[in-house]
Amino acid sequence: MSWKGVFPAFTTKFTANDTLDLALFEKGLQSQLDAGVDGLVLGGSLGEASTLTTQEKETMVKLAIEIAGPVPIVLGIAEGATRDAIKQAALGKSWGVKGLMLLPPMRYKSDDRETLTFFKTVAQSTDLPIMVYNNPVDYKIEVTLDIFEQLLECDNIQAVKESTRDVSNVTRLISRFGDRYKILCGVDTLAMEELLMGADGWVGGLVTAFPRETVAVYRLIKAGMLDEARAIYRWFLPLLELDIHPKLVQYIKLAEAQVGLGSEYVRAPRLTLIGEERERVLKVVKEGIATRPVLPELQFAK
Repeated sequence: MSWKGVFPAFTTKFTANDTLDLALFEKGLQSQLDAGVDGLVLGGSLGEASTLTTQEKETMVKLAIEIAGPVPIVLGIAEGATRDAIKQAALGKSWGVKGLMLLPPMRYKSDDRETLTFFKTVAQSTDLPIMVYNNPVDYKIEVTLDIFEQLLECDNIQAVKESTRDVSNVTRLISRFGDRYKILCGVDTLAMEELLMGADGWVGGLVTAFPRETVAVYRLIKAGMLDEARAIYRWFLPLLELDIHPKLVQYIKLAEAQVGLGSEYVRAPRLTLIGEERERVLKVVKEGIATRPVLPELQFAK
């Protein structure tokens, strides 16, 4: 598993009848592959994982693997009980995923000892490569450097989705662990900054609506073409800010719908946007589409 590059946190497409929209799922997925993404994360927070059945996850994972070919599919695991996380990891393995994105325990604020034990227990139950999702802002549990120190013994814990919203944490991780843990930025509005400080990849949100632009920013930065990357990133920022709102699912799905890569349908208890809020987000999206930059071709060459 190569934990570098652009990994979309892919959304789950629903029909008006609250069933999986597999045709739209395939269309959106193909747009990511055509843009040159390096992996795909299914069943994450943006994918509304907590509302999905096991059968729905299996259906999407197997279809994605069929479509994606060599591009690795990563399954998100966000369970409340350790045994359920272990079961989900085993199911992901049986479905054919190449890696796991592992969140700390949901619905309980574990202390450091419990958090460490949770990650170690799940990691020791599988041989799949694991990316630890560190997001204390939204999930109230921080995976500290000391916890990462103790996780070194788990060879399959290989990467960090860095979502502390503290850019300097990239430097802290590298200073302490070198390249032992690959670092992927998990906050769209900090992606360029973290990539410049040594992050290896970007688990993106708005990439699901703007895949080519996201891949362009990543590849231009890695090629040292910073002026070109900055120009795209400055255009992109108002859109990327949709990723750091509690309604990021609705906001990003509205953007997907506007570019023809998704629909606005979400699963309850979420509700689609209405009124002033919808118009405000729509204005941002439409302005972004209207001023979409012309992209250089270099960054799309593998």
